[in-house]
Amino acid sequence: MRAAVMYDVDDIRIEERPVPALQPGDALVRTAASGVCSGDLMPWYVRKKAPFVFGHEPAGTVVAVASGGAPAARDEVPVVVGDRVFAHHHAPCFACDACRAGRYVHCATWRATALDPGGMAEYFRVPRANLGDTLVLPDAVSFADGSLVEPLACVVKSLRRAFALAPNAHLQSGMLGGRTLYVIGAGVMGLMHVVVATELGAAVFASDFHAGRRTLAEQLGARTSFAPQTALADLRDATGGALADAVICGPGSVAALAHAVDAVANDGTVLMFTPIEPEERFAFDQSSAYFRDVRLVASYSCGPEDTAEALRLIATGVVTARRLGALPFAFRDVAAAYAAMQAAESVKAIVTFGEAVGLP
Repeated sequence: MRAAVMYDVDDIRIEERPVPALQPGDALVRTAASGVCSGDLMPWYVRKKAPFVFGHEPAGTVVAVASGGAPAARDEVPVVVGDRVFAHHHAPCFACDACRAGRYVHCATWRATALDPGGMAEYFRVPRANLGDTLVLPDAVSFADGSLVEPLACVVKSLRRAFALAPNAHLQSGMLGGRTLYVIGAGVMGLMHVVVATELGAAVFASDFHAGRRTLAEQLGARTSFAPQTALADLRDATGGALADAVICGPGSVAALAHAVDAVANDGTVLMFTPIEPEERFAFDQSSAYFRDVRLVASYSCGPEDTAEALRLIATGVVTARRLGALPFAFRDVAAAYAAMQAAESVKAIVTFGEAVGLP
């Protein structure tokens, strides 16, 4: 089979790899669509893992299931050949203290599990443990939309943490009525925050360097959007000086995080959606933050309750590849798909593997 191997952010090679061999209880999936993750655009993050088969946003069809082995902890009905599925690249044990508290990303099993060899390959193995966070796609959900489950699940978790909702809280229309959200960065992850928070009733504002992305944010529900150079003053004007109850800091930069702290309201929450490069340090006016009761929280990845909620939002049409303006790229053009996101030519690139995936 063919797989896309990332050696560096400007060096992606399609190579031949063996089809993964199944262990008892594993499933083999033929990939239909796999999204390019914005996290894989960060050079420092890529270089610490390279070379590797990148891609962790796949959807496809189960083509084989190995018999034997105990079912994954959450499995009530194991997947069968022919199922159209999303598979998460990490899955928890569901039994440890972290899992019982809903803190799945801190489960030792979650951190040890992975799809084999990765999502940007013609086939990938879903280990038995990962079947605990593998979801069968409804018939009406395209493979392209299925590839959005993992990134959208990260947004679901982010919004739950930004507004101090329970980890398993069902996101209901109107539940954030009267709350304000400011999204810094209108790439695909920022835009999904805009869409979902708007659906939940929040007053949403956004900023981005790219005028086209600001326009798209407004089309997707943002009340208005700002250029970063004037964003703080514009946000004050738009909110009558109140600023935002929660600020999602999309870019992993010191400047963006400093702006987020300035833009949050008293007793508000700044959520770090992307990490800053490890060698960099963030300094801020802790005295001001203290007396303003500012909360600074992180949101790392997502768990099975987030993926289930994400699939529901996709199935009901709240978030779709077409609404986000995602662009399809054939697998042979995977390097071009990655480059298009690097250059901000595409908000979201979805690599297709020869099956109908639901994009124009």
